[in-house]
Formats: sequence, structure tokens, C-alpha cells
Amino acid sequence: MIVTVTLNAALDRTLSVPNFQQGHRHRASQGLTLAGGKGINVARALKRLDVPVVATGLAGGRTGTRIVEELTSEAILNDFVRIAEESRTSTAVVDPMGGSFTEINEWGPRVQPEELELLREKLRYLSRDARAVVFAGSLPRDVEDAFYADAIRELNRAGVRTVLDAEGEPLRLALEAEPWLVAPNQHEAEALVGQELEDEDFLMALDAIADLGARTVLITRETGCFGLTREERPPRRVHAVAPRVEPVSTVGAGDVLTAAFLAGRLDGKDFADSVRAAVAAATASVLDVGAGKFEPREAGRLAAQVDVSELEPVET
Repeated sequence: MIVTVTLNAALDRTLSVPNFQQGHRHRASQGLTLAGGKGINVARALKRLDVPVVATGLAGGRTGTRIVEELTSEAILNDFVRIAEESRTSTAVVDPMGGSFTEINEWGPRVQPEELELLREKLRYLSRDARAVVFAGSLPRDVEDAFYADAIRELNRAGVRTVLDAEGEPLRLALEAEPWLVAPNQHEAEALVGQELEDEDFLMALDAIADLGARTVLITRETGCFGLTREERPPRRVHAVAPRVEPVSTVGAGDVLTAAFLAGRLDGKDFADSVRAAVAAATASVLDVGAGKFEPREAGRLAAQVDVSELEPVET
């Protein structure tokens, strides 16, 4: 199985509001409530791909109870550590007419040291049968930036593949722990390499991020994905361009991409084929409201339209 870890889990409320305008009164045409947080989104996508998965992390208060209930209703196996403070709620407004998306996220709970230690113990237990452990999303308050790095080092020593999707200092520190896969979006990659990225800069960014410690790097963007793996010799670099669609909501597309790539690689698929399937699944996910939701059949249809090209290494 695959274990996903969401320290800052949320209850995600998404409202569809046609012709949304700030400062006006509106009536939502549709509402959707899901358990959320990037690790949970990855778990939801893996579930749709029929990959055995268990979601863990921290959940507190009535909101935490609702998060667990929502996961259970989706038949997503879960084993969360209950904490004292209330988990966060996130609210998003999607305007299907204007193509806009407005999101309001709460900070999340403060976490006590003993609660974090319970999570570490649970990870040690769950990872014994795991093919990979996915750490995704922001860290709650009072959790040190080095949490992901420390957890990845421990799992690496146990021979478990680790996946990371985070940003800022937690991402930078965790790269030094040498995760198997990191999947920053373009903005997060730019922060890591210290410059804005144009098309010709992504090869440099892939190599720079891999030099920081990752064996495989995916840089996601709205139009597709750049990928590098150093699991092969020589290393391979690819660029995948997504087919054009009319998006309903792009929330969680990167989480779906990470899940689909992971599923493909662990199933023994070629690197380029795994990137193709990942971009297709992410594209399918923007056709629906709800992070991590997509139709696998639609992803299969779109895969034939994903343009994947092999890239030459950067000359030094």
C-alpha cells in the first residue's frame, strides 16, 4: 500500500457561484464538502486508480471528526492521530462562467510535541508494509520546519520510498534528506532556484533541484510538466504538454498528477509513460469540482493527447 501524510488536514467547502463578484450577494448553484489537504487529495486520487492507500495525519475537534467521517464515506482507509485543537476549514468559490477561483484557508491548529510523537509512532507502524510514503501540504503551527526532513531520513533508513510535495523552508530542508520524489509547482520551484522560470530555464531547474537531493523531480505547471529521474543512467528528462480543455476547477490537479505518476512508477511503467499518465489524470481532474477527483476513463482518453518529448541535458 501507499501511505499519505497530511499534517494540516482540512474540511474543504467548495461553492459554485456563476458570475461571482466581490461585494455582492450571490446564491451558490452547487456546493461540495470533502476532506481536504494535499495528502488527502493524493489519497483520493490513488483510490480512484485502485491503488491500495491509507491516509494518516493529524485531525482535531469536531472538524477533525468530520474529516475522518468524510474519508470513511469515500471508502478511503484512514488512521489519523486525534489532537486537542480544531482542524481547519477551507472555503473556495468557483465561478464556472468567469473561470475564476477564490480560496480562503484557515491557519490550522497548534500541535503539541506529544501529539507529533504519536504521529511518528503511527508512521513507523504503517510504513512497515508501505511501498511509499507521501508527505504533502503545509505544516501546522508549532511544527518545526525540519519535520519532513527528519521523517524522510528515518524512512530512507528503513528502505521506504518517500515522496514530498511542500514549499518554502520545509521543502528545502527535506530535499537534503534525499526523498525519492519531489513535485513542486512552478512557483515553488522558482523559490527553490531563486529565479523566475521561462521555458528554457526548466532544464536548469530540474538539475538544480535534483542536486539538492531528490532522485526524481516533477515541476508542475498549468500547461503540463517537466520531469527528471536519476534512477536511470544516463538521467532522463522529459517535457509533457497537456491537451487543451475548458477547466472547471484546477484545485488539486497537482496532487492528482503526483498520485498518478507514483502509481505508474510503482507499477513498473516507463518514466515517460508515467509522466504521460500523470499529466492526463491531472487534466481530467480540472473537468470536475473537488480536489483529487477525476474519471480514470477520461484520463485514459486524454493520455493519447499528451505530448511527451525527451529533453537533452543542460550543457555545463
